[in-house]
Amino acid sequence: MHLSRRVENLKPYPFARMAEKLAALKARGVDVIRMDIGSPDMLPAEHILAAAEKAVRDTGTHGYPAFGYGTPSLLAAVAEYYGSRFDVALDPKREITALLGSKEGIFHLTQALLQEGDIALVPDPGYPVYRVAAEWARAEVYPLPLRREKAFLPDLDSIPPEILRRARILWLNYPNNPTAAVAGRDFYERAIELARRHHILLCHDAAYCGVAYDGYRPVSILEPAGAREYAVEFSSVSKTYNMAGWRLGFVSGNAEAVLAVRKVKSNIDSGIFPAITAAGEAALRGDQDWLAARNAVYAGRRDRILSGLADIGIKCDSPRASLYIWAPVPKGFTAESFADSVLDQTGVCFAPGTFFGGEGEGYVRISLATPNERVKEAMRRLKQWKSS
Repeated sequence: MHLSRRVENLKPYPFARMAEKLAALKARGVDVIRMDIGSPDMLPAEHILAAAEKAVRDTGTHGYPAFGYGTPSLLAAVAEYYGSRFDVALDPKREITALLGSKEGIFHLTQALLQEGDIALVPDPGYPVYRVAAEWARAEVYPLPLRREKAFLPDLDSIPPEILRRARILWLNYPNNPTAAVAGRDFYERAIELARRHHILLCHDAAYCGVAYDGYRPVSILEPAGAREYAVEFSSVSKTYNMAGWRLGFVSGNAEAVLAVRKVKSNIDSGIFPAITAAGEAALRGDQDWLAARNAVYAGRRDRILSGLADIGIKCDSPRASLYIWAPVPKGFTAESFADSVLDQTGVCFAPGTFFGGEGEGYVRISLATPNERVKEAMRRLKQWKSS
């Protein structure tokens, strides 16, 4: 069998490689504490679970979904959420499409818009799918460094004119994965103006907009006037509602781009399981007050991890949002050598910053989605590692 050149050149997904290594450690009896992946460890709210259970027991739920890109009721619920949460008015018939998780939507939109000779402007470090999707479309990737001295925001003014002439997509992601940085409305307005001047679609991955601390409230890139003409935003129930495994997300904004995603999806998948649709509606339309208590749990873990890192001489910025701490590695280590040393000697797993691009060198990403007692144990082991 001969694989296509695209598949032969496709590198394994970093966390798939990590899973293989962890499986080998566990087979040897190592008690692994995973702090590398942002998979929420707490249950969704009871009203979400109840809606899913009711739908599962409905005999009409188990056939092919009638709407491949989201039922009218689900799309209306997304529009209502944007209206109440961000004061953004969206047309659910034209400006919203439901996805099997935002990851597939990111990939589909890239295939719909890019071709050979085009350029995707991609943050580095960043979610690996931005880069992989562009390469799969045979487009070029132009990395935008995210560095601490710039508050982990890309320097949009530094992009060369010849790159902007060929750029078709600009990816942003705030609250950011992996750096946990946040962006304000003024930055979004500058990005929208860049997109307007150069005929670029601004694509904002807002997966962590529901996970924030200390009174901080993330904004939507669709809030500024005229944003929907030049931007789309990806959102998801995964992190906001503790539903990562349910695979339900949305792309909203520019109608032409949204309809292009629908066209791709209609040829690739058969829609969303109606019980998940029902749960998603319950999440979006139901009581939102429970999220504050959930976020307070994450904030407590954040503070405990920051304290534990300080005990071994690692000082980090305290994140205002997202599920991550972006921690500089101690002197004498690379990102991978530090993560490997901690994992091999303590069983605690951090994600090397280089999983997310070359600019991630010198950092590890530490997830807050680990139960409290395991966080305490991980910090105890880390202190022991330092003293050994």
